[in-house]
Amino acid sequence: MLALWRLLVRQGGLRLLLSAGLISLVGDWILRIGLAYEVYALTGSTVASAAMLLASLLPQILLGSVAGVFADRWDRRATMVVTNLLLAAGLLPLLLVQDARRVWIVYPVAVVQSCLAQFFVAAEASLLPDLVPRPDLVTANALNSQIRDIARLVGAACGGVIAALGGIRLLGLADAATFCLAASLLALIRLPRSRTARRDDSERGERVRSVWRDWVDGARLAWRVHTLRVLLVFVAITSVGEGVMGTLMAPFVRDVLQGNSSAFGLIMSMQAVGGILGGLVAASVGHRFRPSRLLAWGAVAFGAIDLALFLYPLAAPTLWPAFLLIVLVGPAGALMGAGLMTLFQTATAAGYRGRAFGALIAVEGVATLSGTLAAGLLGGRVGIVMVLTTQGAGYVLAGLMVLRSSTDADAPADHDQLVRAAAD
Repeated sequence: MLALWRLLVRQGGLRLLLSAGLISLVGDWILRIGLAYEVYALTGSTVASAAMLLASLLPQILLGSVAGVFADRWDRRATMVVTNLLLAAGLLPLLLVQDARRVWIVYPVAVVQSCLAQFFVAAEASLLPDLVPRPDLVTANALNSQIRDIARLVGAACGGVIAALGGIRLLGLADAATFCLAASLLALIRLPRSRTARRDDSERGERVRSVWRDWVDGARLAWRVHTLRVLLVFVAITSVGEGVMGTLMAPFVRDVLQGNSSAFGLIMSMQAVGGILGGLVAASVGHRFRPSRLLAWGAVAFGAIDLALFLYPLAAPTLWPAFLLIVLVGPAGALMGAGLMTLFQTATAAGYRGRAFGALIAVEGVATLSGTLAAGLLGGRVGIVMVLTTQGAGYVLAGLMVLRSSTDADAPADHDQLVRAAAD
């Protein structure tokens, strides 16, 4: 714990990044949870719920890897500031949604939001390693994961309440306000001068290259470096399950557990309680373990607990076990997330992080889309519970795959080796 606080005290840029992330993500969870329930409540259709998620996934598939190229070319801090402001403006059309006849407005808004978000997430993943020394990277990623859980706890609980008070219009205003505040904090970040100088030197040569060539190099790098290839497969497997859960979790609470919007928001936020505790553990002691082991065992535990969550209503369809099980998922998710991001960041040189992360994002988008479509089509036919079990099973299988992978994935990336891998 002492090392954790020392890191926060020493690294002002990290504090600003985490604070901005907390504020923005609270708003995101307010909107995500509120919209998921409101769209299903207004339409009563799992297909409509799937369409909302689909609208946010298509830009991820089409722009995710391309956005990573620009994250390597542009000033990453400035990119994050501008995208936050544009994200806030993009939510204003939600003020027009008053009833089921105007639910269609949600879909183009989701498309625009997702387009802008691709540039933000690539810049953020690439910027964080520049703010802390390499030995502190696991701790920084664990803190970032904990921030996400705190945001889930606050935002998910508020999402159901805000949806009940003001519907989709109030949800949009709340999220827009958080984007504006986050942008003001990100504008204050200053990179260490030595790292800025190294980045400027590398960019002089990179800017003369075509976007297409940079995109090809990023895709080739992500597949030829063994660590990144393992992560691509892991993300593909688990993202199918996330598409399933994102589509069917609200129907699961409403139709299987007989809960309302407040119960849905509370169940989702309770996962963050365990995640906050797990984040503290990961931030304090995670650096003592290999990131690949954090990723693998975290995924196995995450999947096993989710399987219990989805299957227990077959015997007793009551709410209280869901609160307990969703809390237990949190620590597993925190360890898994810290391991995954640290593996990615240490396997990729600074000048290639955006492109490599863009490849991961694109794979995640395609896989999530597949899970979303399958859940939307099969949820009403096969059954919500049976389809949801594929999510938990996928995490278990992906974790076991990482354990069996004979890789030196935890070794830091060698820049020259990465360049050769991209060029071969």
